[in-house]
Amino acid sequence: MGIIWMLIVGGIIGWLAGLITGRDVPGGIIGNIIAGFIGSWLGDLILGNWGPVVGGFAIIPAVIGSIILVLIVSFILRKMGQKKNHGHHA
Repeated sequence: MGIIWMLIVGGIIGWLAGLITGRDVPGGIIGNIIAGFIGSWLGDLILGNWGPVVGGFAIIPAVIGSIILVLIVSFILRKMGQKKNHGHHA
C-alpha cells in the first residue's frame, strides 16, 4: 500500500502544480506523478522538510518545488518549440 499511496500523493502534487501555474504537465498522470516526485525532492532541497507530511511528502515544500519544476519544464519546452518552428517559413 505504501508505494501506491506515494504515487497517488505524488500525482496530486504534480496536478496541483499544473493547476496553480495554469500549465499542463506533459505526460498526463505519469507526468504529474514524476513532477510530484521531482518537485518534492526539489522543494526539500530548497526549502527543507517541514509542514504536514502525507505519503512521505512534506506537502508545502513539495508543491512549491513542483511549481518551480513545471515552470522550468514549460519554459524549456516553449524554447524548444520556438527553435523548431523558427527556420521553417514557407
